[in-house]
Amino acid sequence: MAQAWTLKSRPIGTPTPDNFELVELLGGPLEPGQVRIANRWLSVDPYMRGRMNDVKSYTPPFQLGQPMQGGAVGEVVESADPNVPQGTLVLHMDGWRDEAVLPGAHVQKLPDLPVEPQAYLGQLGMPGMTAYFGLLEVAGAKSGDTVFVSAAAGAVGSTVVQIAKAKGMRVIGSAGGAEKCAWVKSLGADAVIDYKQGSLVKALAAAAPEGIDVYFDNVGAEHLDAALAVAKERARFAICGMIDIYNDGKPTELRYLARVIGARLTIKGFIVSDFMGRAGEFYRDMAGWLQAGQLTREETVVEGLARMPEAFLGLFSGENKGKMLVRV
Repeated sequence: MAQAWTLKSRPIGTPTPDNFELVELLGGPLEPGQVRIANRWLSVDPYMRGRMNDVKSYTPPFQLGQPMQGGAVGEVVESADPNVPQGTLVLHMDGWRDEAVLPGAHVQKLPDLPVEPQAYLGQLGMPGMTAYFGLLEVAGAKSGDTVFVSAAAGAVGSTVVQIAKAKGMRVIGSAGGAEKCAWVKSLGADAVIDYKQGSLVKALAAAAPEGIDVYFDNVGAEHLDAALAVAKERARFAICGMIDIYNDGKPTELRYLARVIGARLTIKGFIVSDFMGRAGEFYRDMAGWLQAGQLTREETVVEGLARMPEAFLGLFSGENKGKMLVRV
Protein backbone atom coordinates (compact mmCIF):
# COMPACT_ATOMS: atom_id res chain seq x y z
CA MET A 1 0.00 0.00 0.00
CA ALA A 2 1.20 3.51 -0.79
CA GLN A 3 2.53 5.66 2.04
CA ALA A 4 2.94 9.39 2.61
CA TRP A 5 4.42 11.67 5.24
CA THR A 6 2.04 14.04 7.00
CA LEU A 7 2.61 16.91 9.37
CA LYS A 8 1.46 15.53 12.72
CA SER A 9 2.03 18.77 14.67
CA ARG A 10 3.34 22.23 13.91
CA PRO A 11 6.95 22.63 15.04
CA ILE A 12 8.04 25.29 17.49
CA GLY A 13 11.57 26.22 16.60
CA THR A 14 13.58 23.51 14.88
CA PRO A 15 11.37 20.60 13.77
CA THR A 16 11.86 17.17 15.30
CA PRO A 17 10.93 13.70 13.99
CA ASP A 18 7.89 13.80 16.30
CA ASN A 19 6.33 16.51 14.08
CA PHE A 20 5.95 14.01 11.23
CA GLU A 21 3.92 10.84 10.77
CA LEU A 22 4.06 8.21 8.01
CA VAL A 23 0.57 7.05 7.01
CA GLU A 24 -0.96 4.67 4.50
CA LEU A 25 -2.82 6.09 1.49
CA LEU A 26 -6.09 4.66 0.28
CA GLY A 27 -5.92 3.43 -3.29
CA GLY A 28 -8.56 3.25 -5.99
CA PRO A 29 -9.12 3.24 -9.74
CA LEU A 30 -8.01 6.22 -11.80
CA GLU A 31 -10.51 8.78 -12.98
CA PRO A 32 -10.37 9.96 -16.60
CA GLY A 33 -7.37 12.24 -17.13
CA GLN A 34 -5.47 10.97 -14.08
CA VAL A 35 -2.10 9.20 -13.89
CA ARG A 36 -0.55 7.02 -11.21
CA ILE A 37 3.11 7.74 -10.58
CA ALA A 38 5.68 5.63 -8.77
CA ASN A 39 7.96 8.26 -7.25
CA ARG A 40 11.67 7.54 -7.69
CA TRP A 41 13.23 10.73 -6.29
CA LEU A 42 11.93 13.23 -3.72
CA SER A 43 13.15 16.72 -2.91
CA VAL A 44 13.52 18.44 0.43
CA ASP A 45 14.00 22.22 0.38
CA PRO A 46 14.37 24.94 3.02
CA TYR A 47 11.18 26.73 1.94
CA MET A 48 9.19 23.77 3.26
CA ARG A 49 9.90 24.92 6.81
CA GLY A 50 7.71 27.99 6.24
CA ARG A 51 4.84 25.80 5.08
CA MET A 52 4.86 24.08 8.48
CA ASN A 53 3.65 27.28 10.14
CA ASP A 54 -0.04 28.17 10.03
CA VAL A 55 0.53 31.63 8.61
CA LYS A 56 -0.38 33.37 5.39
CA SER A 57 2.45 33.32 2.87
CA TYR A 58 3.12 33.03 -0.84
CA THR A 59 2.37 29.30 -0.62
CA PRO A 60 -0.32 27.69 1.55
CA PRO A 61 0.71 25.98 4.81
CA PHE A 62 0.77 22.22 5.09
CA GLN A 63 -2.44 20.91 6.62
CA LEU A 64 -2.15 18.78 9.74
CA GLY A 65 -2.78 15.11 9.04
CA GLN A 66 -2.68 15.56 5.27
CA PRO A 67 0.07 14.34 2.90
CA MET A 68 2.78 16.95 2.47
CA GLN A 69 3.89 18.22 -0.93
CA GLY A 70 7.20 18.85 -2.61
CA GLY A 71 9.12 18.27 -5.79
CA ALA A 72 9.27 14.68 -7.07
CA VAL A 73 10.39 12.76 -10.12
CA GLY A 74 8.65 9.51 -10.92
CA GLU A 75 7.49 7.08 -13.58
CA VAL A 76 3.91 6.85 -14.79
CA VAL A 77 2.86 3.27 -14.02
CA GLU A 78 -0.81 3.64 -14.94
CA SER A 79 -2.48 6.26 -17.11
CA ALA A 80 -5.95 7.46 -17.97
CA ASP A 81 -4.51 10.41 -19.89
CA PRO A 82 -3.40 9.68 -23.48
CA ASN A 83 -1.00 12.64 -23.35
CA VAL A 84 0.99 11.06 -20.50
CA PRO A 85 1.36 7.36 -21.34
CA GLN A 86 2.61 4.63 -19.07
CA GLY A 87 6.40 4.66 -18.78
CA THR A 88 6.75 8.45 -19.01
CA LEU A 89 9.17 10.07 -16.55
CA VAL A 90 7.60 13.17 -15.03
CA LEU A 91 8.24 16.00 -12.60
CA HIS A 92 5.47 17.02 -10.22
CA MET A 93 4.75 18.46 -6.77
CA ASP A 94 3.19 15.45 -4.97
CA GLY A 95 6.31 14.48 -3.08
CA TRP A 96 6.77 13.20 0.49
CA ARG A 97 5.15 9.90 -0.67
CA ASP A 98 6.03 6.83 -2.70
CA GLU A 99 3.02 6.97 -5.02
CA ALA A 100 1.09 9.91 -6.44
CA VAL A 101 -2.24 10.06 -8.27
CA LEU A 102 -3.02 13.36 -9.95
CA PRO A 103 -4.27 14.84 -13.23
CA GLY A 104 -1.95 14.35 -16.15
CA ALA A 105 -2.21 18.11 -16.76
CA HIS A 106 -0.43 18.68 -13.43
CA VAL A 107 2.77 16.85 -14.35
CA GLN A 108 5.67 17.90 -16.55
CA LYS A 109 7.46 15.49 -18.85
CA LEU A 110 11.20 15.67 -18.24
CA PRO A 111 13.06 17.81 -20.79
CA ASP A 112 15.37 15.94 -23.15
CA LEU A 113 18.76 16.85 -21.71
CA PRO A 114 21.76 14.55 -21.09
CA VAL A 115 21.33 14.32 -17.30
CA GLU A 116 19.95 11.80 -14.83
CA PRO A 117 16.26 12.23 -13.91
CA GLN A 118 16.98 13.51 -10.39
CA ALA A 119 18.84 16.51 -11.83
CA TYR A 120 15.42 18.04 -12.50
CA LEU A 121 14.93 18.40 -8.74
CA GLY A 122 18.19 20.30 -8.39
CA GLN A 123 20.39 22.09 -10.87
CA LEU A 124 17.99 21.56 -13.78
CA GLY A 125 14.90 22.19 -11.65
CA MET A 126 13.53 24.70 -9.17
CA PRO A 127 16.86 25.37 -7.37
CA GLY A 128 18.70 25.91 -10.66
CA MET A 129 15.97 28.14 -12.00
CA THR A 130 16.10 30.12 -8.75
CA ALA A 131 19.83 30.63 -9.23
CA TYR A 132 19.50 31.58 -12.89
CA PHE A 133 16.73 34.17 -12.65
CA GLY A 134 17.78 35.46 -9.25
CA LEU A 135 21.30 36.22 -10.43
CA LEU A 136 20.69 37.41 -13.96
CA GLU A 137 17.22 38.97 -13.78
CA VAL A 138 16.61 40.06 -10.17
CA ALA A 139 20.18 41.17 -9.43
CA GLY A 140 20.96 42.10 -13.02
CA ALA A 141 24.44 40.60 -12.68
CA LYS A 142 26.72 41.05 -15.66
CA SER A 143 30.21 40.25 -16.86
CA GLY A 144 32.88 41.91 -14.72
CA ASP A 145 30.72 42.12 -11.58
CA THR A 146 31.97 40.85 -8.25
CA VAL A 147 29.32 38.52 -6.82
CA PHE A 148 29.05 37.26 -3.25
CA VAL A 149 26.82 34.21 -2.69
CA SER A 150 26.00 32.67 0.68
CA ALA A 151 25.34 28.95 1.15
CA ALA A 152 27.51 28.44 -1.92
CA ALA A 153 27.73 24.69 -1.31
CA GLY A 154 23.96 24.28 -1.47
CA ALA A 155 21.79 23.43 -4.45
CA VAL A 156 21.01 27.06 -5.32
CA GLY A 157 24.29 28.63 -4.27
CA SER A 158 26.52 26.18 -6.13
CA THR A 159 24.56 26.84 -9.31
CA VAL A 160 24.86 30.61 -8.80
CA VAL A 161 28.64 30.18 -8.60
CA GLN A 162 28.78 28.31 -11.90
CA ILE A 163 26.39 30.55 -13.82
CA ALA A 164 28.27 33.62 -12.63
CA LYS A 165 31.58 32.18 -13.80
CA ALA A 166 30.05 31.15 -17.15
CA LYS A 167 28.95 34.78 -17.53
CA GLY A 168 32.40 36.23 -16.77
CA MET A 169 31.92 37.39 -13.18
CA ARG A 170 34.24 37.27 -10.18
CA VAL A 171 32.67 35.08 -7.51
CA ILE A 172 33.11 34.90 -3.75
CA GLY A 173 31.29 32.05 -2.03
CA SER A 174 30.60 31.30 1.60
CA ALA A 175 30.35 27.76 2.97
CA GLY A 176 30.83 25.92 6.25
CA GLY A 177 33.90 23.75 6.76
CA ALA A 178 37.03 22.95 4.78
CA GLU A 179 35.48 20.20 2.63
CA LYS A 180 32.61 22.34 1.39
CA CYS A 181 34.87 25.32 0.83
CA ALA A 182 37.22 23.19 -1.27
CA TRP A 183 34.29 21.97 -3.36
CA VAL A 184 33.01 25.51 -3.97
CA LYS A 185 36.54 26.48 -5.02
CA SER A 186 36.57 23.55 -7.46
CA LEU A 187 33.40 24.94 -9.07
CA GLY A 188 35.37 28.01 -10.11
CA ALA A 189 34.84 30.44 -7.24
CA ASP A 190 37.63 33.00 -7.09
CA ALA A 191 37.54 33.09 -3.29
CA VAL A 192 35.72 31.07 -0.64
CA ILE A 193 34.99 32.10 2.94
CA ASP A 194 34.52 29.54 5.72
CA TYR A 195 31.81 31.29 7.72
CA LYS A 196 32.64 29.14 10.73
CA GLN A 197 36.07 30.75 11.01
CA GLY A 198 36.16 34.31 12.33
CA SER A 199 34.49 37.53 11.24
CA LEU A 200 32.47 37.41 8.03
CA VAL A 201 32.81 41.15 7.52
CA LYS A 202 36.60 41.02 7.74
CA ALA A 203 36.83 37.95 5.52
CA LEU A 204 34.56 39.42 2.85
CA ALA A 205 36.37 42.76 2.92
CA ALA A 206 39.66 40.92 2.41
CA ALA A 207 38.23 38.85 -0.46
CA ALA A 208 36.64 41.91 -2.11
CA PRO A 209 38.83 44.92 -1.23
CA GLU A 210 37.00 47.06 -3.81
CA GLY A 211 33.58 45.87 -2.66
CA ILE A 212 30.86 43.68 -4.16
CA ASP A 213 28.46 44.53 -6.98
CA VAL A 214 25.97 41.74 -6.30
CA TYR A 215 24.89 39.72 -3.28
CA PHE A 216 22.85 36.54 -3.72
CA ASP A 217 21.36 35.82 -0.31
CA ASN A 218 20.34 32.34 0.82
CA VAL A 219 21.08 32.83 4.51
CA GLY A 220 20.30 36.31 5.87
CA ALA A 221 21.58 37.30 9.31
CA GLU A 222 25.36 37.81 9.52
CA HIS A 223 25.86 37.09 5.83
CA LEU A 224 23.44 39.83 4.85
CA ASP A 225 25.09 42.22 7.30
CA ALA A 226 28.54 41.49 5.87
CA ALA A 227 27.27 42.09 2.34
CA LEU A 228 25.79 45.43 3.43
CA ALA A 229 29.12 46.40 4.95
CA VAL A 230 31.15 45.61 1.84
CA ALA A 231 28.71 46.60 -0.92
CA LYS A 232 29.78 49.09 -3.56
CA GLU A 233 27.60 52.05 -4.39
CA ARG A 234 24.46 50.92 -6.25
CA ALA A 235 25.10 47.24 -5.53
CA ARG A 236 22.16 44.90 -6.10
CA PHE A 237 20.96 42.30 -3.62
CA ALA A 238 18.77 39.35 -4.68
CA ILE A 239 17.12 37.94 -1.57
CA CYS A 240 16.34 34.28 -2.23
CA GLY A 241 16.13 32.86 1.29
CA MET A 242 17.06 33.43 4.94
CA ILE A 243 17.59 29.95 6.35
CA ASP A 244 19.21 31.39 9.49
CA ILE A 245 15.83 32.53 10.79
CA TYR A 246 13.47 29.86 9.45
CA ASN A 247 13.31 27.98 12.74
CA ASP A 248 13.50 30.61 15.48
CA GLY A 249 12.00 33.49 13.50
CA LYS A 250 14.09 35.98 15.44
CA PRO A 251 15.32 38.99 13.46
CA THR A 252 19.05 39.56 13.46
CA GLU A 253 20.53 42.98 14.18
CA LEU A 254 21.89 44.47 10.97
CA ARG A 255 24.60 46.86 12.04
CA TYR A 256 25.25 48.08 8.49
CA LEU A 257 21.64 48.50 7.36
CA ALA A 258 22.01 52.27 7.04
CA ARG A 259 24.37 51.72 4.11
CA VAL A 260 21.26 51.03 2.02
CA ILE A 261 20.79 54.79 1.96
CA GLY A 262 24.27 56.14 1.49
CA ALA A 263 25.34 53.46 -0.99
CA ARG A 264 21.97 53.59 -2.84
CA LEU A 265 21.61 49.83 -2.65
CA THR A 266 18.84 47.91 -4.36
CA ILE A 267 17.49 45.00 -2.30
CA LYS A 268 14.86 42.85 -3.96
CA GLY A 269 13.18 39.66 -2.82
CA PHE A 270 11.85 37.16 -5.34
CA ILE A 271 10.11 33.82 -5.71
CA VAL A 272 11.05 31.44 -8.50
CA SER A 273 7.41 30.90 -9.49
CA ASP A 274 7.46 34.48 -10.81
CA PHE A 275 9.57 33.18 -13.70
CA MET A 276 8.01 29.82 -14.54
CA GLY A 277 6.64 31.23 -17.79
CA ARG A 278 10.22 31.79 -18.93
CA ALA A 279 11.50 28.27 -18.23
CA GLY A 280 12.48 27.92 -21.89
CA GLU A 281 15.22 30.52 -21.46
CA PHE A 282 16.59 28.64 -18.46
CA TYR A 283 16.70 25.27 -20.21
CA ARG A 284 18.23 26.79 -23.34
CA ASP A 285 21.15 28.37 -21.49
CA MET A 286 21.67 25.48 -19.08
CA ALA A 287 21.78 23.05 -22.03
CA GLY A 288 24.50 25.17 -23.61
CA TRP A 289 26.58 25.28 -20.44
CA LEU A 290 26.13 21.55 -19.96
CA GLN A 291 27.37 20.88 -23.48
CA ALA A 292 30.33 23.19 -22.88
CA GLY A 293 31.25 21.35 -19.67
CA GLN A 294 30.67 24.43 -17.51
CA LEU A 295 28.22 22.84 -15.08
CA THR A 296 28.92 20.39 -12.28
CA ARG A 297 26.44 19.17 -9.71
CA GLU A 298 26.64 17.31 -6.44
CA GLU A 299 23.89 15.39 -4.66
CA THR A 300 23.53 14.22 -1.09
CA VAL A 301 21.27 11.17 -1.30
CA VAL A 302 19.30 9.72 1.61
CA GLU A 303 17.92 6.25 0.94
CA GLY A 304 14.28 5.39 1.52
CA LEU A 305 10.97 7.13 2.14
CA ALA A 306 11.23 6.28 5.83
CA ARG A 307 14.16 8.72 6.16
CA MET A 308 12.42 11.70 4.54
CA PRO A 309 12.21 13.81 7.76
CA GLU A 310 15.86 13.01 8.48
CA ALA A 311 16.84 14.37 5.08
CA PHE A 312 14.76 17.51 5.59
CA LEU A 313 16.22 18.21 9.04
CA GLY A 314 19.71 17.74 7.61
CA LEU A 315 19.26 20.93 5.59
CA PHE A 316 19.37 22.96 8.80
CA SER A 317 22.50 21.32 10.19
CA GLY A 318 24.55 21.54 7.01
CA GLU A 319 24.40 17.83 6.14
CA ASN A 320 24.08 18.44 2.41
CA LYS A 321 26.63 19.26 -0.23
CA GLY A 322 24.73 20.31 -3.34
CA LYS A 323 21.14 19.08 -3.59
CA MET A 324 19.60 17.01 -0.79
CA LEU A 325 17.51 14.18 -2.26
CA VAL A 326 15.63 11.11 -1.08
CA ARG A 327 15.75 8.03 -3.28
CA VAL A 328 12.53 6.07 -2.79
